[in-house]
Amino acid sequence: MSDDAPAGPVVVAVDGSSGGDHALEWALHAARLRQAPLRIVHVRQYAMPLADGPYMPTIDHRPDADPVVDRVRRSLEGRADLPELTVEVVDGAPGHAIPRLGDTAQLLVLGSRGRGGFTSLLLGSNGLASARDAACPVVVVRPGEEVTAGAGPCVVLGLDALTPHEDTIGFAFAEAALRGAVLRVVCAYPGPVLVYTATGDFVTSAEADEASSKEYTRLADEQLAPFRERYPGVRVEQEVLPGDAAGLLVDASREAELVVVGRHRRGRSLGRLMGSVTNAVLLHARGAVAVVPPELR
Repeated sequence: MSDDAPAGPVVVAVDGSSGGDHALEWALHAARLRQAPLRIVHVRQYAMPLADGPYMPTIDHRPDADPVVDRVRRSLEGRADLPELTVEVVDGAPGHAIPRLGDTAQLLVLGSRGRGGFTSLLLGSNGLASARDAACPVVVVRPGEEVTAGAGPCVVLGLDALTPHEDTIGFAFAEAALRGAVLRVVCAYPGPVLVYTATGDFVTSAEADEASSKEYTRLADEQLAPFRERYPGVRVEQEVLPGDAAGLLVDASREAELVVVGRHRRGRSLGRLMGSVTNAVLLHARGAVAVVPPELR
C-alpha cells in the first residue's frame, strides 16, 4: 500500500433499511477523515421472472421516482458537516452490482443486513458477495451494537503470521492513524500444544507452547516493523495468543471501532476466496469489519 492516500471516493450502498442508515453514517465519517468525496448509491433490483412466468414486484424504475434516494436526501438536508457527495441510482442485481461499485472506489461501505432475506441472519448475501469480490477494501457495518467504551479509540488487526498480507497490515495502520486510535494486533497460533505420554494421556506441553509463542512473535515483529516505521505516531499493542483466531478477534471487536481482516488471494479455479476466519468475523464481530483484498491497486 502506498503512503499516499488512495484515489477514488468512498462509496456506500443504501437500500432504505436501518442497516443502510448505519452504513451511511459510517461512510460519512470515513469520507470526512479521508477528505474524500462520498458516492451514495442505491442499487435497484431488476425485475426477475419467477419459475411460473410472472415477474417479482419491483419499484417504479423512472429516474425521478426512487423513494430510497429521496429518503437519503431528506436525511442529509441542513447538515453542515457533509463532504462533497453525490446520490444516485444504479439498476441491476445487487449481488453483482454492489461489488462492482468498488472498481473505482478507495472504500466500499454497506450494512450487514438489507431489506431482503431473513432478519435473523447476521450478514446478508450482498455483504458476503462484496467482501469476497470487490476490488477495494469493504467495510460491513453492524447496526445497533455499540462497542464497549475503552481508554480510547481502537482498531483491531487480525494478523496471519504465516501468510501475511501487506495491504491488510497497511490498511489497519492507516486507519488507526486517521482515527488517532490504538492499533491492537491480534496474532493467533495453534495451542495449547498437546503431547502424547507413555501412559496414553494427552497433556499440554509448556515447552512446545512457549516455542510456538516465540516463533509467532518473531514473525509478527518482522511483518509489523516496516509499518511501525512508516506510522510512528500509531501506538501498537501486539498480542500473540494461543487459540482460535476468529474467536480472539470477535472478543477483541467488543472494544474496537473497526476490525481489519484480509481476504485470500485469488485461486486459479475457485476465483476470489474468503477464509474461514474472515467469514466468522464477518458473521459474529460487533461494530464494523473491514475486509481487505490482497491485490489493492
